[in-house]
Amino acid sequence: MAGDTVRRRFKGRGDSSDGLVRLVAHTDPVALVGITVSIALTLMLDLTNAASGVESLLAGLMGITISLLVDSLARAERRFHLRTLLDGPPWLVRTTTQLAEAMREAVDQHAGTRVAAEAQQRYEQFRLEAEQFAQGRIIRRGDEDEDLIGATRSCVRRLDALTNVVPRVSGELSWWRSEIGRRYWETNRAALERGVRITRVFVYVRLTDDLSELVEQQRRAGVRVGLLPLGVVSPQLHVNLAIWDGSSCWEARMTAHGEIGENQFSVNASDVSRLTRVFDICKNAATFQD
Repeated sequence: MAGDTVRRRFKGRGDSSDGLVRLVAHTDPVALVGITVSIALTLMLDLTNAASGVESLLAGLMGITISLLVDSLARAERRFHLRTLLDGPPWLVRTTTQLAEAMREAVDQHAGTRVAAEAQQRYEQFRLEAEQFAQGRIIRRGDEDEDLIGATRSCVRRLDALTNVVPRVSGELSWWRSEIGRRYWETNRAALERGVRITRVFVYVRLTDDLSELVEQQRRAGVRVGLLPLGVVSPQLHVNLAIWDGSSCWEARMTAHGEIGENQFSVNASDVSRLTRVFDICKNAATFQD
């Protein structure tokens, strides 16, 4: 019995300590500073006899009250901001709390393990991707073509494209001969049949028979094709890109071997404007057969 009593006392003390820690952790730093300063002011006024005991106590209580009021206002503002963030599509409201709870459980229940570390890493990666979404961008691996194909299928008026045909490990025209390249060309042909105007500039090192054949194939299908020898324009303009209807764009990030390592699709106005300038410069310098 005595042991149980002692354990209950220690348990009560532990609960009080935990409660104090939680209180401090959830209190606004400004409020904590204000309360500390108020208590220090009360002690200083009382010890120096600058004010009576009652006056010192009132001054301290007034400071603490103001600090707690500031903390309450800060909490209310955070809650309002959170409600504003969740005032969106139903799927966002429904899944945000579920995501937060799942991540918290992963970190709390599996603390110190690879699971907790991986959860934090993936959440950080998701945060970075969400920031790109907010900027109007989708970034994918080089072997993913959903955006390139999908945007071409939904194009209604104009498609402008710049293709750099340079020597690479897999061959100069390896991309056009790949599964992705063949699907892309099929969507180009379907767009031409819908009345979409396609202008494509090929930047090349040398005009090989294979490249000449590809150019003629696209010209016969209805693509306005321009040829631009390498070195005519600045190297900073050697970009593989596509622009749909002047409102969305695609850019390929190349590896050291000339392969596509990353795709970026964007509806960001600054991205569209930048790539449009690049295309216009190359188009004006290219040679067309019309």
